[in-house]
Amino acid sequence: MDELQHSASVVVGASPDALYDLVSDVTRTGEWSPVCAACWWDEGAGPRAGAWFTGRNVTRERTWETRSRVAVAERGREFAFVVGGDLVRWGFTLTPVDGGTELTESWEFLPAGIALFGERYGDDAAAQIADRTRAAHEGIPASLAAIKRIAEASPAAHG
Repeated sequence: MDELQHSASVVVGASPDALYDLVSDVTRTGEWSPVCAACWWDEGAGPRAGAWFTGRNVTRERTWETRSRVAVAERGREFAFVVGGDLVRWGFTLTPVDGGTELTESWEFLPAGIALFGERYGDDAAAQIADRTRAAHEGIPASLAAIKRIAEASPAAHG
């Protein structure tokens, strides 16, 4: 699992706009993420490029908070954010297809994140990065399956 980027896709029976409205509402992330239990916007912020939010992550080993900046907010097309402003990029792209929308979730460990882990963890940095990489590879399919279930159960799915 050396890959420092990963993505997967699922077709969801919902319109691109309805699906965008779901995934760009970071306050709902805890409903589908296996690690991020809760998120909240900075006061006055929302799903627009440059906005910041806080996320609370929970695993068996620890609980921690991150600060993230919205990098892309294009309704019906793409929503992406960068943890720490330049450390790790998470994104959702939406493509209309027969039967709904192809939703792709992507993750990339950015160079600044790799450097930070080197400074923070020293000799243990490679193991820490491998742990985060494994979590992304395992978490993306679980998140996509949960988003699909939530979106398809919503009355706004075709809105």
